[in-house]
Amino acid sequence: MPLDGKALSAALSGGELTIHHELCHAQIGAFEGALREAAEGVDALTVACTQEAPLFAEVAGNSDYATVPIRFVNIRETGGWSAQARAATPKMAALLAAAQLPEPEAAAAVSYASNGATLIIGAARDALAWAERLSSQLDVCALITDLDGTPLPMSRAYPVMSGQLSRLSGWLGAFEAEWTNPNPIDLDLCTRCGACVSACPEGAIDFAYQINLDKCTGHRDCVPACGEVRAIDFARPAAPRREKFDLVFDLREASAFAQHQPPQGYVHAGRDPLRQAIAALELAQMVGEFEKPKYFRYNAKTCAHSRSEQAGCNRCIDICSTQAISPAGDGVTVEPHLCMGCGACATVCPSGAMTYAYPGAPELGARVKTMLKAYTQAGGRGAVLLIHDAAGRKLIEEAGRAARGKSGARGLPARVLPLEVHHSASVGLDLWLSALAYGTAQVAVLTTGEEAPQYAKALAAQVGIGTAVLGGMGYGDEGLALLCATSAEELERALWDRPAGLTLAKPAGYNVAAEKRVTLDFAIEHLTRHAPKPVQMIALPAGAPFGALTINRDTCTLCLSCVGVCPAAALADNPDTPQLRFIERNCVQCGLCVNTCPEDALALVPRLNLADTARKPQVINEAQPFHCVRCSKPFGTRQMVDSMVAKLSGHSMFSTGDALKRLQMCADCRVVDMMENKNEASILDIKR
Repeated sequence: MPLDGKALSAALSGGELTIHHELCHAQIGAFEGALREAAEGVDALTVACTQEAPLFAEVAGNSDYATVPIRFVNIRETGGWSAQARAATPKMAALLAAAQLPEPEAAAAVSYASNGATLIIGAARDALAWAERLSSQLDVCALITDLDGTPLPMSRAYPVMSGQLSRLSGWLGAFEAEWTNPNPIDLDLCTRCGACVSACPEGAIDFAYQINLDKCTGHRDCVPACGEVRAIDFARPAAPRREKFDLVFDLREASAFAQHQPPQGYVHAGRDPLRQAIAALELAQMVGEFEKPKYFRYNAKTCAHSRSEQAGCNRCIDICSTQAISPAGDGVTVEPHLCMGCGACATVCPSGAMTYAYPGAPELGARVKTMLKAYTQAGGRGAVLLIHDAAGRKLIEEAGRAARGKSGARGLPARVLPLEVHHSASVGLDLWLSALAYGTAQVAVLTTGEEAPQYAKALAAQVGIGTAVLGGMGYGDEGLALLCATSAEELERALWDRPAGLTLAKPAGYNVAAEKRVTLDFAIEHLTRHAPKPVQMIALPAGAPFGALTINRDTCTLCLSCVGVCPAAALADNPDTPQLRFIERNCVQCGLCVNTCPEDALALVPRLNLADTARKPQVINEAQPFHCVRCSKPFGTRQMVDSMVAKLSGHSMFSTGDALKRLQMCADCRVVDMMENKNEASILDIKR
C-alpha cells in the first residue's frame, strides 16, 4: 500500500517516521530498537499493524522491555487497501494520531465468581446426555422437562430432577432457579431400585422413574413397593423448589429470558446438536473468578425518572436490552452484573444522569478531536466519522480485503475515518454534534443488525433530533446518518454514496465534558455561531431533550407543585410574589411537571430556543396575592383561595359562615378565630 512518510511525519509532529515493509520478518531488529527507544523515553510504542500483533507482543515479552506499552492500529484495511489508497494519507495520520493517545482511565470493575455448579434444562435424552459428558468438568444437575422414555443413569453421579421451570433469575455465579413437579415420585429420594416398575400393574412407571399419570388408574401398588424409602407420595403438595447455580445450560426450544441479551452464564442452545456442542465448550470456560468493566455512571440527583410517586422519564428502563435497569423510588437502579455495556441508556437519557464510562465522554471526545486535527494538518477535507463497534470492524476489514483482491470492490473512501467504540448505541448527540463542531463533515453511525431492535429505533430518533437542530440552523440534513449494513458490500455502497456534509469556517476549541448537557451547550453554541443562517427558535420532534412549557393561566392556581418535582431546576417560584418562573435551557422535557400538575395546566413543547432569554428565568404565570380577611397579611393567591372556597362551600363542615370565612384567613388567624368563637365545638364537649 502507498505510504507517504514525510506527509505522515508532518501531520503527526512527532519527528521523522521510517517506513518498514518487512517489520515482522527481516526488519524485526528495527522493532526491537524502537522498543529500546520507547523504554528510554518512558513512552508507548505504536505499531501500524494488527495482523502480526501476536508476534510483536511475543518478541516484546521475551525482551528486556516487556513493560513498554504497545498500541496496534490498522491502517491497511481501513485506508491502504482502497480504491482511494493514494489519497488516504490524511486518514492514516488521523488513525496514527489517535493510537498515540494515552489509554483512557480504567472503569471500575464488576466481579463474578463461578464454581461450575451447572443446571442443565431440557428433554431427558438431551439433558442426561450432556450431563454425562460434562459431569467430569462441571458440577452438573439435570432438570428434565420432557419425559421421552430415556431411562435414568444407573449411577447417581449427579442429581436429576423433573418438572417445569417456573422462574429463572440472576447471572454468572448467582442464578436462582425455581421449578415445580406434580409427579408423585421424588427423584431426590428415589434409589432407582426398580421395585415400583415391577409393582405397577398398568405399566405407568418405567426406568425414567416418573409416573405416567395418564396410564395410572390408582392401584397405588407402587407405594408399598417403595417401602421405607417413601419416594412416592400421591398427596405431596406441588410446592416450588428453589436452587442456586453458577451456570445454566438450556436445551429447550424457547429461551428462559425474553430480553435480547440474556445474562452472562446462561447459554441457550435449543435442540440443535451443533449449537449444543459450541455452548458446552463455552460453559467449560466459565469456571473461576472474572471481571468486567462497570460500563455506566449514575447521578440520582439529576435523574428525571419520578418525583413524589409521579412518573417522569422511563427511557433508560425501556431501552435496556438486558433488563438491568429498574425503578427505585424517585430514581432507578442498575444491576452491574446484568449490564453488558451497550450504553444506550446514556444516549437516550435527557438529563445526563446516566453516563457511559467505557470510555468516558471526555476521552472519546479527545480522540475525535485529535483525529480531525491530524487529518486536517495532512491535507484532508470533508471527513466522515464512522462510529462502529466490533461487529462493524469485521465488515470494514472485509471491505478492505475485498478491495485488495476482488475485482470491482473499492474498500473505504479516503475521507471515512473509522472510530471504534464498545457499542454503536453508546454514543449520542453530545459527541455527534461535537464532532461536527470540530470540523467533521458528517457523522455516520454503523449498525449491523446484531443489536437489539430498540437500539436502531432509538438511534434513528436521536439522529432525527440532531438533524432537526442542524436543519434549523441552515446546515441541511446531511450532517448525521444512521447506516445499517450486514455485509461488506452493503457497507461499501453506503459509504461511497455519502453526500458532502457540513462545512464549518472554524473548528471548535472546547473539550467534551463529562456532563452531557454542558457538552451539548458548547456544541450548539459553536454551531449556532457559524450557522449559515441566523435562527433563534427551532422546532424539534417529540422526545427531544430541549423544549418549553405552555401553561393555561386560567386553570393554574400557582400551587407550585411543579416546582417541587422538577429535577433540572427549570421551574422556580418567587419568594416575594406569587410567580411561576421557567428557565428553558434547563428543561429536559421529562414531563414530571405535566404529570404532577393537579389542574392539568401544563404541556410540553419540544423546541430549541437559541435566544439569550432561554438561559434566564421567565415568568410564565403570576397572580394577585390574597390578603387575610382578618389581619391583611398576604398568603396564597386570590385564584387559589376563590377556587378552594367554591369547591368547599357545599361541604357540611363548611356550612356555617364562620367556617367558610376561615378559609380566607392565614394560618395564624384561623387558630385565633377558633379560640375566640364560643360556639366552636371542642373535644371537651363530647360526653361519655
